[in-house]
Amino acid sequence: MTPPPAGGGAPRDREDMRRLVTELTEPLVPRFSPGRARLRLGANAAHYGDEAAELEAFARPLWGLAPLAAGGGSFGHWELWRRGLASGTDPGHGEFWGAATDVDQRLVETAAIGLALALAPEAVWDPLSGAERDNLAAWLLHSMTRETVDNNWRFFPVLVGLGLDRVGVRFDPAPNLARLERLESFALGGGWYGDGPTAQRDYYVPFAMHFYGLIYAALAGDRDPGRAERLRERAAAFALDFQHWFTSDGAAVPFGRSMTYRFAQGAFWGALAFAGVEALPWGEVRGHLMRHLRWWLRRPIRDSSGLLTLGYGYAQPALAEQYNAPGSPYWALKAFLPLALAAGHPFWAAGEEPARELPETSVQPQAGVALMRCEEGRQVVMLSAGQHHTWVRHGAAKYAKFAYSTSFGFSVPAGSWGLEQGAFDSTLALSDDGAHWRPCEVPGDFSARDGLLHARWTPWPDVEIDTWLLARSPWHVRVHRVRSGRGLLSAEGAFAVDRDPVAHRVAEGPGHARLDSPAGLCVIEDLGGTPGAGRTGELVRPLPGTNVVVPRTVIPTLRGEHEPGEYWLACAVLGLSGSDHPGSGLPGGEGPADWPEPPGLEGVLALLPGGHPFGTG
Repeated sequence: MTPPPAGGGAPRDREDMRRLVTELTEPLVPRFSPGRARLRLGANAAHYGDEAAELEAFARPLWGLAPLAAGGGSFGHWELWRRGLASGTDPGHGEFWGAATDVDQRLVETAAIGLALALAPEAVWDPLSGAERDNLAAWLLHSMTRETVDNNWRFFPVLVGLGLDRVGVRFDPAPNLARLERLESFALGGGWYGDGPTAQRDYYVPFAMHFYGLIYAALAGDRDPGRAERLRERAAAFALDFQHWFTSDGAAVPFGRSMTYRFAQGAFWGALAFAGVEALPWGEVRGHLMRHLRWWLRRPIRDSSGLLTLGYGYAQPALAEQYNAPGSPYWALKAFLPLALAAGHPFWAAGEEPARELPETSVQPQAGVALMRCEEGRQVVMLSAGQHHTWVRHGAAKYAKFAYSTSFGFSVPAGSWGLEQGAFDSTLALSDDGAHWRPCEVPGDFSARDGLLHARWTPWPDVEIDTWLLARSPWHVRVHRVRSGRGLLSAEGAFAVDRDPVAHRVAEGPGHARLDSPAGLCVIEDLGGTPGAGRTGELVRPLPGTNVVVPRTVIPTLRGEHEPGEYWLACAVLGLSGSDHPGSGLPGGEGPADWPEPPGLEGVLALLPGGHPFGTG
């Protein structure tokens, strides 16, 4: 299990967060290389080599250590990082990191070093010798000349520039100003950015695009006031949407890539404080961050030595992207940016306040999602129809499922054979041979109106599917129009529920599948469709290690068999978490009659195109 925070208890104030930074970094100390430029945390399976992976593990803790020092916090191991900066940037040293090249992982890690120079030069710059400072400056200056990916990476040389400016190293500011212009061109309105010219609207918006922009606004706003004001205004607008992504106890919706960065999900709230953006009352901003940290510290996300692991709710290397090395999870320390603020700052002076009461549903068209607050905010379900990612590992599972839940997470496949390996929760999977299944992977033609999400997808050249998703909290409704030139088998999954609790009730049969246990209640009900296209419910038990929240799950699923042609399918899905749902007190709990009734199709029909088999609309 995860060790408790140093000093006991979960973080609630500035001193607790200071102790937590130290606790998270102490286990790294025995892992330093002799020259201190590398941190060797385990086998590296990322697409970049060990040299860059060990630099990554060295640099990422600075996201927390630099704010700690800037705010007057003590740390007993600064000499390790100073020696590492000297060795790693010395071309004559055996642990030289190597000169950065175009689109190089080293460029990513320069940002943390730049922040350290900007916030805490007395810890990482002032004690270096003249020659060591020259080497460090030369290495960073060279990195600023390299090409980056056309997305949030353009901020990395900007942060390096902030650091070099703080320590008096001169450089041409024009390229960074051009980068900032390009970054601002990714603004979508409503406070949203794209992470470059891509389809992704994920946590890179808050913990990269806004996070870096707010650092720039705080540190360079005096000389670039117009841009700083725009960056602050966008962040304030984004906060109004982003608050819907969190439950009342601090959990964020698991969604998208880089989930192994864990509590970086909440780093945006601290960045608001760092830049002085009171998008919500300070007590609410602080509450979002502190509850989020406490939620994570209740999870087994560290190994027996205290190192952060690859995974999400537990150590799960199969979840990692190809750019995740053993040190990657330490991007989580971005959440500690407000430690740079004085104790008297309003963020720290305000008492922690609960999240405000929010509407049951928030449709966010820039992201292509609708968020439902269920169980009085104890669970958030995100419906998604407009995103995909074909480059990262398990991109379809991370972006293109229909629903993502804070309580039930989502699942990634463990293989390509059968439903047990595919782990098709919250999606419709199709097969023409009964063994190999294709879920929604690349949705297109996205639209959102009147709370209804729509996407079109083509699993085969002769198969076209239109999917509509409608929030009816705590249920959601899915309707699919299938046009197929081949016979197909279908399997539509609800949420994946922890199957470890022994006590449970199940129901499988025509038109429904249900699981009721102390881990949660999950129901999928067939709402009808084209005559002859009815489906039967069953419980699918995926292979272990597929779900991102718990290791072993069961998925209530509707299965059907369909001839070539055009037909319609519709279902309603319910998931209630923990011990609060009817019937959770097994074996003597309430029965199915006390479960919330599934919604009818009436609210959907008026929004669907005419000609569907349910009636006119």
